[in-house]
Amino acid sequence: MRFRLSIQVQQKIEHYHRYNPELVQKIKKQLKIFSLNRLHPSLRTHKLSGKLSDSWSISIDRSMRMLYTLLPDGVAYFYLIGTHDEVYRK
Repeated sequence: MRFRLSIQVQQKIEHYHRYNPELVQKIKKQLKIFSLNRLHPSLRTHKLSGKLSDSWSISIDRSMRMLYTLLPDGVAYFYLIGTHDEVYRK
């Protein structure tokens, strides 16, 4: 599946690159898996509910999540990345 990263997600990944390069490697790995199979079990992909009902979530590791929406052209648009608490409190 094709995907795009928001500017905010790109900036956050750059921040992680400076302070937590191992996390960046995990992000890249999960995005590669996502591009091959968005429902791969290691991603723990799930549709969200409530005010985030138009979004889906994937897991990067035990605490990190990335949220995305599906655009009309079928591209996944990742718009938020952070810890579980960071992404679900917004």
